[in-house]
Parts: sequence; C-alpha cells; structure tokens
Amino acid sequence: MRIGYFVWEYPPRIVGGLGTYAQYVAPKMVELGHEVSLFTLNPGNLPTREVVNGVEIHRPLLVNTSDIFPLFVGDELKIWGKHLDFFSDLFVYNILSAAKFVGELIAKEKYKFDVICAHDWLSSIAGMAAKRQTNLPLVFHVHSTERGRTMDGGSEVITRLENTAGEMADKVITVSYPMAEDLARHGWDANKISVAWNGVDTDLYDPKQQGKGKISELRERYGINKDETMILFVGRLTAVKGIINLLKAMPDVIKKHPGAKLVVLGFGELEHNVGDMIRQFGIERNVITRFEFVSEEERILHYGACDIAIFPSLYEPFGIVSLEAMALGKPLVVGASGISGFRDQVVPSGPEQTGIHVDANKPLDIAWGLISLLDYPDKAKEMGVHGRKRVFKHFTMQKIVEETIKLYEEVI
Repeated sequence: MRIGYFVWEYPPRIVGGLGTYAQYVAPKMVELGHEVSLFTLNPGNLPTREVVNGVEIHRPLLVNTSDIFPLFVGDELKIWGKHLDFFSDLFVYNILSAAKFVGELIAKEKYKFDVICAHDWLSSIAGMAAKRQTNLPLVFHVHSTERGRTMDGGSEVITRLENTAGEMADKVITVSYPMAEDLARHGWDANKISVAWNGVDTDLYDPKQQGKGKISELRERYGINKDETMILFVGRLTAVKGIINLLKAMPDVIKKHPGAKLVVLGFGELEHNVGDMIRQFGIERNVITRFEFVSEEERILHYGACDIAIFPSLYEPFGIVSLEAMALGKPLVVGASGISGFRDQVVPSGPEQTGIHVDANKPLDIAWGLISLLDYPDKAKEMGVHGRKRVFKHFTMQKIVEETIKLYEEVI
C-alpha cells in the first residue's frame, strides 16, 4: 500500500520517543514492500524532499507567523507566551504538509494513496485536513494525551484537537492496553480503538554488540567500581517521569546498599530541583547526573553498563525505554500504577519475571523495588535474561510493523 505518514519529528531531528518510534517503523514498512511518503517539521536547514532508507521524506519550509498568529487565537493560547511560537510553527507545518500532500503529490504527481496516518495532536491538523480533502481513511496514532502528560491539566485547545482527531479518524491506534482503556473511559469510541505496541531493533540493542572496554570506561568515568551497582534512569526530567520520588527513595536504598550508584541521564525543567534534592539529602556520592540528550549509541552504552534500569513514571502510555533495557538483558523497576504501558511489557512475577512493578507515587515502594533486586543480584540477572527473550517474543520491530499494517488493511 501507499501510506501518507504525518509525524512532526523524524531523523535527523529527534526530540523524544515519537521520533525514535518513527525512525524505525517507517523504514521497516518500506522494507516490507509498502511505500511511505512522510511529512515532518523542517527546522530550516534540512532538504524539503529526499529519500532516506526508502522513505520519501517531505519537510516543507516554514514561514514565520509569530507576529501574526496571536491575532487569530483565543486567550488560552495567548498565555503560552514564547511557547506560542512553537504552536505557530506546528500549525504552519501541518497546513503546508496537508497542502503539499493533496496539491503536489496527489493532484500534480498522481500518487494513489491508500491510507493516511497522523501521529499525536502534533500532526493531527494535517491528517484531518488531508482526510477531508481526499476522503481517504485516516488512522490516528495516539502515543499520549495532553490530559495524561500534564497530570489532568494542560491545554484545552490540544485536548480538543486530540478529541476531534479521534472522532474524525476511521481507526485509532494506541500503544498499550492501559491507554486504550483510558481513551474509552474518557469518551472515545471503543470500537475504533486498537492496540499496537512499540518495538525495538534487537540487532542494535544486543548485549553481544557491547564492548567490555567501553562499558568499563563509562563506569569508571562515573566513579562506579566493579563491586558497586549501577542503577540507570533515562528520561526527561519532568514530573510524570517520577524523578522526584526516585530521589526521595535513594536514601533508604543507600542505607541498605551503600555501593548502589544511580546515574540520571536526561534533561528537562526539573534539572535544578534534582541538583538541589541531591545536595539536600546528602547523596552526592551515590547519585551522578548528566543533564543532556545523548545519541542513541551513547544511550545503548549506558544500558549495557548498568546493572538495573529504573523508570518510576507516574504516567507512561508505553515507555520504550523499558524495551531498550530489556533487549539488553537488564532487570527493571517500573512505575505500574495509573496509566502505565510498562504493565504490558514487564512481567512482575512467576517463572518469566523480568522486573518489579512499584507504585511510583510512593518513594518507599520505589525503594522496596530497588532493594528487592539489590538483595538478590543473581535473581536480578535471571530477570534480565527473561526480558530479552520476551522482547524477541512480542516486541521485535518486524512484529510491531506487521501488526500495524494489518490494522491499516482493516481500515482500507
């Protein structure tokens, strides 16, 4: 089939998990024999049209409407301040992408598309406009919601965009069963909603590809000795990722296991809070911070170097980081309360256990989860082995894309 693919972030410009998802899914669709015309945001220095890994990528050049856009929006958007420029750029990206899709590819170049897919509210305007103009079936991929990301707050405009796209779409695909339940609970048509998990490249995320020398060098750089345990947190430093409660848990962990070292890898608005809390709790010797977005290669090296990975999210529609850690054979402690895609991935008990589920709202529960693995390192390693097997069984990129294509075919 020929797929019109609207996703606001795509390599070489990746901001978060959505870009990482699209980076693997779109080329895999091409590999399986489909044609993908992908529309993404242009920061101003990238080609407006090129083919990379078989994916035809379109990046319309934006025009600056930052002085004009505020004249047309309501008071809720005006209070965004400088962030309104971001919304303005997104709006222009969406309109230009839909116009190019309809006017250039379909009308002028005679492309025959089978389906349109749009990812999250960030590309929903383009998806809806393209559907209205062409009457092609629209699949709306929901990777998260504004309500969830902001802990029941956020922008009413974005929430209305999400809801409208959900109503207009012929199919809604979301990333986990907890997310599907949440959408239905908030009034979305349950008959439209299907689940397609995210996946991971098992060739890239392979323990056998890890050089012991590089791993030792990384641990030494962080001051972690061979007889000490490296605990790894990867993620944005924002409230929903649970970093605050993780730091609150660390004094209890360190009291029981003085050799436990936590590496915090990521950046975000809570950087200063994280630094202040580390000093306040007097845990500078046991918590190492690196406030930056590192390359995928560097992130994989960190997974390889750690003994335990922890993701105590308060809201996590899917959480691809846990798959990455599992693929590299690492035991996990994950937040599993509320809306948590980790529950779909991490097995918390039984013969195929891959990690520990905790209530990420409670620092004591997070501490219990970490101590449970630190107390029994051999059992923790066994969980890591089970984790990689589980990834191969359920979460390979091949399997994920095949499931997604089946859902597209149902709509067509």
